[in-house]
Amino acid sequence: MTHQIKRKSLYLAIAMALNTQATYAAEVETSDDEEVQKMVIVGSRAAPRSVSDSPVPVDVISSEELNKTGSTDMLDMLVGTVPSFNVHANPISDAATLVRPVNLRGLSSDSTLILVNGKRRHRASVIAFQGGGINDGAQGPDISVIPSIALKQVEVLRDGAAAQYGSDAIAGVMNFILKDNTEGGSFSFKQGEYYEGDGAATTLAGNVGLPFTQQGFANLSFQLKNADATSRSIQIDAAQAMADAGNSFIQNPAQIWGSPEIKDDLTVFANVGLELDSSKEFYMFGNYSERDVKGGFYWRNPHNRASIYSNDDGATLLVGDLDGVGTGIECPTINITSDNVLNNPNYLLIADNTTALGQNCFAVNEIHPGGYTPNFGGNVTDSSLAVGVKGDINSGFLKDVFFDISGTVGRNETSFNIVNTINSSMGMESPTDFYLGKYIELEKTFNVDLVKSVDIGLNDNMNVAGGFEWREESFEIVNGDQYSFLAGPLIDQGFNLGSHGFPGFQPSQAGVFTRRNIAVYVDVETYLTESLLLGGALRYEDFTTFGDTLNYKLSMQYSFTDNFSMRGSTSTGFRAPTVGQANVSNVSTALEDGELTDSALLPPTSEFSKLFGGKELDPEESESYALGWVYENGDLFLTADYYHIEVTDRITQSDRKKLVEADYLALEAIGVANPRSVGTVSFFSNDFDTTTEGLDLVANYSAELFDGNSQFNMAYNWTETSVDRHSAITGDFKVKRLEDALPKHRATFTFSQSWDNLSLFVRANYFGKYYAVHVDYDATAKDADAATTFDAEVSYIINNSFTLSLGAQNLFDQEAELLDFTTQSGGIPNNNWGGKYYETGPYGFNGGFYYLKATYNL
Repeated sequence: MTHQIKRKSLYLAIAMALNTQATYAAEVETSDDEEVQKMVIVGSRAAPRSVSDSPVPVDVISSEELNKTGSTDMLDMLVGTVPSFNVHANPISDAATLVRPVNLRGLSSDSTLILVNGKRRHRASVIAFQGGGINDGAQGPDISVIPSIALKQVEVLRDGAAAQYGSDAIAGVMNFILKDNTEGGSFSFKQGEYYEGDGAATTLAGNVGLPFTQQGFANLSFQLKNADATSRSIQIDAAQAMADAGNSFIQNPAQIWGSPEIKDDLTVFANVGLELDSSKEFYMFGNYSERDVKGGFYWRNPHNRASIYSNDDGATLLVGDLDGVGTGIECPTINITSDNVLNNPNYLLIADNTTALGQNCFAVNEIHPGGYTPNFGGNVTDSSLAVGVKGDINSGFLKDVFFDISGTVGRNETSFNIVNTINSSMGMESPTDFYLGKYIELEKTFNVDLVKSVDIGLNDNMNVAGGFEWREESFEIVNGDQYSFLAGPLIDQGFNLGSHGFPGFQPSQAGVFTRRNIAVYVDVETYLTESLLLGGALRYEDFTTFGDTLNYKLSMQYSFTDNFSMRGSTSTGFRAPTVGQANVSNVSTALEDGELTDSALLPPTSEFSKLFGGKELDPEESESYALGWVYENGDLFLTADYYHIEVTDRITQSDRKKLVEADYLALEAIGVANPRSVGTVSFFSNDFDTTTEGLDLVANYSAELFDGNSQFNMAYNWTETSVDRHSAITGDFKVKRLEDALPKHRATFTFSQSWDNLSLFVRANYFGKYYAVHVDYDATAKDADAATTFDAEVSYIINNSFTLSLGAQNLFDQEAELLDFTTQSGGIPNNNWGGKYYETGPYGFNGGFYYLKATYNL
């Protein structure tokens, strides 16, 4: 039977199952690299199993396959290889511009557990405040910092696994396995740009394997990339009308919809292993990454932007009296007409600082006469280090037990800035560029894992695993410079406080918020017969914030023949609310009833949030089951897996709640400072339940065709989510996005062909219908059509060292869903904000991308 594993390889098998290092790979009888690639680690704490022998569905993606895409971003690479994996590239999305959220099996990005070499990866410090509905408020790890050149393979476990691995594994687990070669390596240079002629991207990457004494290895990788911004914009009608009326300060386009500029995106990864003696190994791996990102925001209309240019919807210009209302010279009322307000004689006097009126009065037009579009960005740094020892215990009552003791620390810091804006409450003294502060996520984990193979008289030994985990997670807010949050002297005259678009974090918001938890688990797996594999896991976790939880998982696989088997699982799971979700606060620009307004995201226990039902967060809980079939016959491999996931008390960012006069009076009565500076408020809440079901189909076939080696791969995913319970906190618009924002049907078909010196790769990507949304506003939404994109790459091996590749992503330049420029039911044209395409398309909005890549192999 295929499940039988040679006993002399069991040591390696268990070692890999816990940490995926391969120092002892030489002990495996087969040294064929292709065979190693077919072994999977996640989903079981027993010996690594082939994909077909795994009791749960696992995708194995090689580094070579990941590299056959136009993108150098790990997120885009995975989209093309895992159909149940989705990523949105929103053009204007606040912090989600810096770290893009992802979706596996239709669930939010923090419902997928990320591992590197089998160890939990820390979260990003960024929280997706505008995450396309599904990811609103999600705080998952930053996968984009992992370069493909550092990887041996990626394993995607498409099954709930919280009982095995802990919080966040509701949708599944992704394990990124680093290279561990002791020699060789490669360097590559890639240059490309979009068909539109923008977004030029340059990537330099390298990997080298070195011996670390005669008993170990040191594998080092780096990647450096830069990418220009893109623009898929049209001129805003209102901006064009002002330019036609004579306002020469209007930019064209006034607002940019496109991908952000990424500068000096550097990542370094190291993976080290050292054999201490014949049965023990030391290992260490980690990374340092840093990048600068800058993207666009919404244009501020110089006639009617509230709290900046006008407070009566553009009837009159907002003018500030610098020496106080009712004191000194009285500032005039300036009517805003269809003619350019800059031509108004009274305004010209205000703008002239040599006049008494100009010295006494202020209007934002003096600094930004054509309106302004803030540019939001930041610096993201990410670092991690994992250190451990593993091996056999050779004596005592734990003799023949395999142990793995490890400690990991991960830190992600995002420093925010905004330029080309204003703190209008400061008048002419306001800067236009601001440092906004930082978010810092710091996680520490300590693990003890034990595994023993026990003979209990069955067909095969029972694998028994158990362990302990201690984890500490802290989220820190560092305040920005004082001008970014200052309430200046004009605050009482209706001007906005803080840097407009994203006020800096105030000292009252700053602080370090910490949570700790401990966990113990037991995991057993055995073959009851040659045909029946059974497994079970039980995990208990206790958190210092909300209490404890107990979760289980049962799995099985039954082999009817050597070629055909059935597998299934049932489990419970949970996702603990992040410390960031419980404590974060910020103010950003959002749409409310079609108008831009300042919206505050505040902790659920704040006085603002309590007005609308905010309270302490609880963990999400899940119940899931899956049933699948596996067929393997020679070069043909087929799987079909159905899954059903019910999640209760899901955490979401609430709809923006508009404050009314009674709310302001109530807040002022209890001493809340400057409550009228906030137009709407949102917060995190356990507000809805969902049921997600779906089907994954995978087919692989290899053959010798066309005088070469051919490989055919097909993968299809159907996922459908229904919201079973929600309240007004979530709102019907978000429910629609939760259910329909992602395509229910996704598929890929890949053909690879290789000859002695030439290889080619073609992939078709099918994206089913989805609910397209623009500027997070329900009046713009529509059901978008299905589409198919194609990727292709051809490589020529010049000699043993040099390979040249030419390729394209979205080869035939499939357009994203075009905006309907007619007036919608909300009375506002979709292009009112300068976009050309809907911003939530599953295959992006930039169009085709071509590239040239040169690779040097050591």
